[in-house]
Amino acid sequence: MQKNQTKKIFRIVLLVSTLTSMFYVPWVLVWAWLTPLPTNVQEQVFEALDHNFDGIIVYVDQAGKPPAFYAAGWHDRINKIPADPHALFKIASITKLYVAVATAKLVKAERLSLDKSLANYFPELVGRIENADNITLRMMVQHRSGIPNFVDHPNFWSNPPKNKQETLNYALDLPADFAPGKGYGYSNTNYMLISDLIDKVVGYKHQQFIKQEILIPLGLKNTFGSLNEVDINRVMSGYYVGFEEDVKTDDTGLMLATAEDVGIFLRALNDGSVFNAGEQEIYSSIYEYEHTGLLVGYQSIAKYHKDIDTVVIQFNNTTNFDGYDWNLAEIVYSRIVKILRSETKT
Repeated sequence: MQKNQTKKIFRIVLLVSTLTSMFYVPWVLVWAWLTPLPTNVQEQVFEALDHNFDGIIVYVDQAGKPPAFYAAGWHDRINKIPADPHALFKIASITKLYVAVATAKLVKAERLSLDKSLANYFPELVGRIENADNITLRMMVQHRSGIPNFVDHPNFWSNPPKNKQETLNYALDLPADFAPGKGYGYSNTNYMLISDLIDKVVGYKHQQFIKQEILIPLGLKNTFGSLNEVDINRVMSGYYVGFEEDVKTDDTGLMLATAEDVGIFLRALNDGSVFNAGEQEIYSSIYEYEHTGLLVGYQSIAKYHKDIDTVVIQFNNTTNFDGYDWNLAEIVYSRIVKILRSETKT
């Protein structure tokens, strides 16, 4: 999708989503909840298409069972290519889990300090990010820094940034959302800065550090740092409701992976096998063990369910950003988990 197409989408989304939500969507959510539960996961995956998702992928890793793969809908609806459970997908903010693990590893190696300030690591940002002297790396990892989220800037969607510096500019020279450590505010700016910090400390791109320290040890060969590393035909298409364009060629700079690779990583994160000695204690003190992701055209959910010792990964390739497609994706996910729980009792 070209930049002007992105602008067009987001200039009309507020009006369209508001009018739609007033009269229609809540009943869609009610219906999604009340529909009788299918007898198995594949039936639920097929049923998800009734909620106007173009395609869906689900990966299930239950302890003691072989991994299970499910898919329905389109990998590429224009070329009529069916959804592939082994396709690459833009995992959006699930990327933060990998960055947080990398941070914990560097802290354990004493190459980073959680208590050093943003001003210490990025002196050039003093005066451009409020409270830079008092914001610590720990606060940034935990979204407790108060640094504004660049996607919340009023011009972010109408005039999308062309590079990383333009992206950062949307968070600079603004009042803090709150005093450092005095609140919580999810901010992509935190993790963009942390990624840049890893680049600075290790002397090369953080994606390469993640590959060396996380992906290779876990045997993950289908996880990549950016779109330019992959065969574009392997990437599941992404769609925005009301627009025909496929957005998979937009390079967000975030990671891509198969559902299986995300699932293997998530289990390793939760059972501790992704860590070396002393790293998990650091990680547990700074970040979470599950995540979701949202980009134009891409929704992802990655969670481990301890009560049934099961990892469930879900990818949907349709968004409309009125909030209800996300709610529908979560409803589908919760129903899949409910099916799995019922199966463990039989």
